[in-house]
Amino acid sequence: MAMFRASREFSKLLRPTSPLLTSLDRAVHGSSGSKKIVGVFYKANEYAEKNPNFLGCLEHGLGIKNWLESQGHTYILTDDKEGPNCELEKHIEDMHVLITTPFHPAYVTADRIKRAKNLQLLLTAGIGSDHVDLQAAAAAGLTVAEVTGSNTVSVAEDELMRILILVRNFLPGHHQVIKGEWNVAAIAYRSYDLEGKTVGTVGAGRIGQLLLQRLKPFGCNLLYYDRAKISAEREKETGAKFEEDLDAMLPKCDVVVLNVPLTEKTRGLLNKERIAKMKKGVLIVNNARGALVDTQAMVDACNSGHVAGYGGDVWYPQPAPKDHPWRYMPNQAMTPHISGTTIDGQIRYAAGTKDMLDRYFKGEDFPAQNYIVKEGKIAPQYQ
Repeated sequence: MAMFRASREFSKLLRPTSPLLTSLDRAVHGSSGSKKIVGVFYKANEYAEKNPNFLGCLEHGLGIKNWLESQGHTYILTDDKEGPNCELEKHIEDMHVLITTPFHPAYVTADRIKRAKNLQLLLTAGIGSDHVDLQAAAAAGLTVAEVTGSNTVSVAEDELMRILILVRNFLPGHHQVIKGEWNVAAIAYRSYDLEGKTVGTVGAGRIGQLLLQRLKPFGCNLLYYDRAKISAEREKETGAKFEEDLDAMLPKCDVVVLNVPLTEKTRGLLNKERIAKMKKGVLIVNNARGALVDTQAMVDACNSGHVAGYGGDVWYPQPAPKDHPWRYMPNQAMTPHISGTTIDGQIRYAAGTKDMLDRYFKGEDFPAQNYIVKEGKIAPQYQ
């Protein structure tokens, strides 16, 4: 599997290659003493106490506050992360660890890294570390890690849900019920079966492969594009066909799902030109990252009907401003960034974050697949 192969390749790259590389590292492993940890999470307000397992919110802070403080560490929790006078800025210069999530990301810029003299470790509670300037982090000797695999099931299930919502034209019917209306024709004229449709995933890592597994029983024609083929066993299991050329795959698809990380190479991956080459009436699901798609190009394509529906939970920036055009384009199935923050996902990424913090305090390595930056090296999937 492509992503697993990338992890193995990265573990080889992580071996120090020179005294210079070792000296760049801020000694994230083997450091001792009391640490200042800052956690940035979304505020849950009245919903915080409705579920004791709602660990990913500001009020619960992954459920690790008592554990950290019992060991003599300081744990600062905030949702205020933007602007020169935000709460996060007050702690930049002396924090040792920053924990944030893809759902309410603290954008870690080169400027912030430069000013964070004590910073050693950047942890993503979840999957996806594109909110960090990885080049700057690598140059500063920081370690960047995430809880790989923690919410892959959550995201894959959500993708399948959005595919069905778009294919069956579900939302207009739901809106009719709320408004007290009843117009079957207004829904049925563009409602289809998923069976027999061609679905292509751009990216076939952990999430992409789980999606292919879940789509197989629907009787779809499944395609995937990735840097490398998945295993022959997984191809046989899913019935998915490998496409070497993205631009050749896209026009074949009735449904396209984005499952690639955001890098400088993938930013704007679906631009005006690529969208124009896709089938008229194509449906697109993007739970990966908002910046993979040209914002205005997607608005124009939805308005013209070339794209029959766009669904996802990722935006750029996040939280999305009230005037973000995706909120108002037709035939969209958008939500806030929720797919990977189910309660089950939160339990997994809270446990994974605690495990890495415990290893950090003890001077132990993390699981190899969790590293995004280590000792000046950036993981292959972000290059």
